[in-house]
Amino acid sequence: MAGATRRAALTVGLTAAGCVAMAWVEGALRPVYPVKSALKIAVFLGGAALYAWAAGDREVLRPFRRPVGRAARFAAPLAAAVFLLLLGGYLLLAPWLDLSAIPENLAVKEGITKRTFPLAALYITFCNSLLEEYFFRGFAFLALYRTGRKKLAYSFSALAFALYHVSITSNWGSPALILLMVAGLTAAGLLFNWLDREGCILPSWLVHMGANLGTNAVGLILFGIL
Repeated sequence: MAGATRRAALTVGLTAAGCVAMAWVEGALRPVYPVKSALKIAVFLGGAALYAWAAGDREVLRPFRRPVGRAARFAAPLAAAVFLLLLGGYLLLAPWLDLSAIPENLAVKEGITKRTFPLAALYITFCNSLLEEYFFRGFAFLALYRTGRKKLAYSFSALAFALYHVSITSNWGSPALILLMVAGLTAAGLLFNWLDREGCILPSWLVHMGANLGTNAVGLILFGIL
């Protein structure tokens, strides 16, 4: 029990430290997107590696086992449904949504312009989604799940996933919109956790890619590319 408690404390502490570090990068350092991505890779992978060394839990380094059960069957249709929901929802609600500040915010904060956004969108869809799924599911969720603290695993990793995005989206709209996004991301985190409960992050990564494809399609529209 003491070993499980120590592993749980390490997981919570290192996950929180990773989120705080990236919040500092977002809020204080504010580097251009390539530099921020490199720092994020170092922080997220470094945190998981430090846990594996300190806790002696090598399972955190093997999150790509073959997916089984309903999660494997549901992942692809769910990814397609999420993509259509996000893009269709934007097209339906566009007359009542004011997202015009997003392109300017990305240009000022990330150095992403109309010319560079397609390349950034590809990275976000495939690479950034994998990095986040590894950190919040392969590390935070599954490490806690293996200690037997299943409720904590679900709630903590989902909430950490949502709050991590606050520093990214804080300048994208009104407080009400930000609160709605955090609530939606928490719900998404709970779903991703359920998909990965057998120990493989591939199902949640696939759905995350579908979500990023939807949001990046909206970004292409906002930048006037589509």
